[in-house]
Amino acid sequence: MPIIVKLDVVLAMRKMKSMELARRIGITEQNLSILKTGKAKAIRLSTLEAICKHLNCQPGDLLEYESED
Repeated sequence: MPIIVKLDVVLAMRKMKSMELARRIGITEQNLSILKTGKAKAIRLSTLEAICKHLNCQPGDLLEYESED
């Protein structure tokens, strides 16, 4: 998939556990794990906004486009 999710990197930089972020933004740990591993087909903008708010980051810090060439 050409979209790389770097949520695990940002979480590590902020020294925050996935469980804590999931609790703060109101989603299950399982759903956050699906997003973190890049297996999610979509993400709600409200979820992305909440993640950015609690990690004090920009969407571009979490997502990266990689060409398939």
